[in-house]
Amino acid sequence: MMVMVGFLRRSPPLQVCFTLSSSSSKLQHFPFLHFCFFCTASSSSSKQHSFTVSHLVNSCGFSHQEALSTSKIVHFETPEKPDSIFTFFSGHGFSESQTSKIVRTQPQLLGFNPEKSLLPKLQFFYSKGATKSDVVRILVSTPAILKRSLENQIIPSFNFFKDFFQSEEMAIDAVKHFPRVLLFDLGTYVESNIKAMQEVEVPRSNIATLLRLQPRAFMVRPDKFKEILEEVKEMGFDPSKFKFVQAVHAMRAMSKSTWKRKIEVYKQWGWSEDEIRLAFSKSPCCMMLSEDKIMATMDFFFNKMGKKSSLIAPRPLLLSLSLEKRMIPRYSVVQFLLSKGLIDKDFSLTAVFQSTEKKFLQKFVNAYKEEAPQLLNLYQKKVGDSKNQDCLRE
Repeated sequence: MMVMVGFLRRSPPLQVCFTLSSSSSKLQHFPFLHFCFFCTASSSSSKQHSFTVSHLVNSCGFSHQEALSTSKIVHFETPEKPDSIFTFFSGHGFSESQTSKIVRTQPQLLGFNPEKSLLPKLQFFYSKGATKSDVVRILVSTPAILKRSLENQIIPSFNFFKDFFQSEEMAIDAVKHFPRVLLFDLGTYVESNIKAMQEVEVPRSNIATLLRLQPRAFMVRPDKFKEILEEVKEMGFDPSKFKFVQAVHAMRAMSKSTWKRKIEVYKQWGWSEDEIRLAFSKSPCCMMLSEDKIMATMDFFFNKMGKKSSLIAPRPLLLSLSLEKRMIPRYSVVQFLLSKGLIDKDFSLTAVFQSTEKKFLQKFVNAYKEEAPQLLNLYQKKVGDSKNQDCLRE
């Protein structure tokens, strides 16, 4: 031990460091040095790890568990690099919570140089007509885009849509509706499924509308997509009509088990198989409503209004209307008019619920100003109540 200490005292610090790093076998002759070296390294690593976790929790909005997991991927000893990411996103209209959501999903971004790796991608979207708020929505919903190559993935994917639509505006619309489309192999999915639609003579304009508004409908294996096309044809839908692509989208949007559950929900309210087919043929979106929405709307029609299922099946669009914002406020007006004997009990459901706001007010409120001057206030109060409910949910 005395020899070892003497060695330490006589040797310059640089020589000791060189000895330690040049050959681990030499350390075997000095076990004390071996121990001290790794204690120092371990201490440094521990401090770095501790700082990373602490900063992620206190400044980046991570939970402690998220921070621990992330610290295995990224390490930093000072706050400059992670803080530069937050500063960058803030400068482009992202809130702190939105930035936190992005980096929690893609923690590798904390090690990026924002000006070199992130800015060119944002500038690309801006150059194609996307606003700052558009870009925020795109990247918050699909942060993985920020890790993809601009030249090899994002631009070629965007150009695919631009070439099909012959419009950058429509291409950016498709991206806004389903940003994840930029992550897919479009040749395998979208291009193949577009060709399948063309083969059954779906008009290009209808394909374009579906692709722009619901690009996700095309994100399915080509063999599965062709099966859906055949099923929709067998149901009697005409490929030349827009309802054909609506039906394709509806069937693509859910699994067979979910489809069967929706069928059972409608049957609970007395619909027959024929009535369900009728409703779907008239408005394919009736099968895309959530089970809770179907149950609540059916309950309103049958238990609140006392209507029969035979009246609703031919008018399935009624099922998709908002209960709070449209149906309940408008029915309050109808109830008042019925109580005063001002309208017949066999009033038109479509006239009440599907007409525009202007037409509804003209026919059911303004037309009875003399007999019921309080109607407008009653209706506005109900509409206001629905808005207040919306605020409470936010």
